[in-house]
Amino acid sequence: MRDEQIDPFSDPLAVARYVEGAPRNVPGYHDMQRMALCLLAERSPGDARVLVLGAGGGLELKVFAEAHPNWSFDGVDPSAEMLKLAQRTLGPLASRVTSHRGYSDDAPSGPYDSATCLLTMHFLSLEERRGTAADLHRRLKPRAPLVVVHFSIPMGDERAVWLQRFAAYAGIDPDQATALDSRLTILSPEQDEAILREAGFSDISLFYAAFTFRGWVAYA
Repeated sequence: MRDEQIDPFSDPLAVARYVEGAPRNVPGYHDMQRMALCLLAERSPGDARVLVLGAGGGLELKVFAEAHPNWSFDGVDPSAEMLKLAQRTLGPLASRVTSHRGYSDDAPSGPYDSATCLLTMHFLSLEERRGTAADLHRRLKPRAPLVVVHFSIPMGDERAVWLQRFAAYAGIDPDQATALDSRLTILSPEQDEAILREAGFSDISLFYAAFTFRGWVAYA
């Protein structure tokens, strides 16, 4: 379910740049995390067990853990360096997080009260994304929420326009933004919702739209 390739986040300097860049490049980054927290809390009990896929860096884990002191977390990420950074980011909160190096099929079987996958899916191929959505669905309790956020851009002529707008917002060279379309797997919003439905999720709702990024909440 995964491509055998060099870990793009094995370099500590690359890891630091990525984690610093996410809040700068993703419009409303911190508000998006707070919205995700609200959506998880709607259906998660006070002692919820939460699965965080793409947990490297620890930024959303810290937000969730600070807001809900009785929640516990399993954080999954393929990068050892990113997981190390998450431990440093969390500080004393790290005792409530069990880290797992790997992918969605390496996560514990659960069942979990809720799950997130923030700014991660666009690194996966189409088939990997389908498998990941299915893995998440299998690990969630019935009707438990999943929150996902990633690049999601309409197909057609407007695709290039949105990539240029992302370049303007992030302050990067337009050619760099165009190159993202070949380096990442950026689907259309319709395709993203279809993958969630195929995996068994229902009541899929868009809650976040910011230039080239979209976020959904869906229920197992």
